[in-house]
Amino acid sequence: MDKRMTGLKLIFRNGEYWVIDKEMIGDLWIKHITTSFGRINGSDFQEIHPCESFKIEVLPEADHVQTENINYGGLESGMFARITGYSDIERMEVMYDASNEDPQTEKLIDRIYFPYEAMDPDGIDNRYQSTKVADNGNLYIAIDYDKKVEDLFPDLAK
Repeated sequence: MDKRMTGLKLIFRNGEYWVIDKEMIGDLWIKHITTSFGRINGSDFQEIHPCESFKIEVLPEADHVQTENINYGGLESGMFARITGYSDIERMEVMYDASNEDPQTEKLIDRIYFPYEAMDPDGIDNRYQSTKVADNGNLYIAIDYDKKVEDLFPDLAK
């Protein structure tokens, strides 16, 4: 069966998340995804996919939260303000159309982990994440060991 991507779910360090439908995504690049398998401290065995670099352009229409949970900070201010205010995206789930799948099978998801190094003792903000909202209203996010959002989207530096 062919997997058709339907959207991305960005997951923050504190457990909050943001679902972005594929129609709201402009440029997207995930560099050098690898596969790791194991477990830590007796947890379940799991397969994860760390990446070397991530960049995404999100259209202004995606600046909302798809949840009824009033505890999510993005409900009042919008997700663009939440992401530019807190650099804590930890991982992402690539979501696929499962309409042709047997309901008994596991949901189709690829989980990708981003480079992460805490900037402070609380461990919340990620040293490698940078963001910018451009004049056109689009949100640009970069998570990269060496480059900032302006390096990966050169038009932002102008």
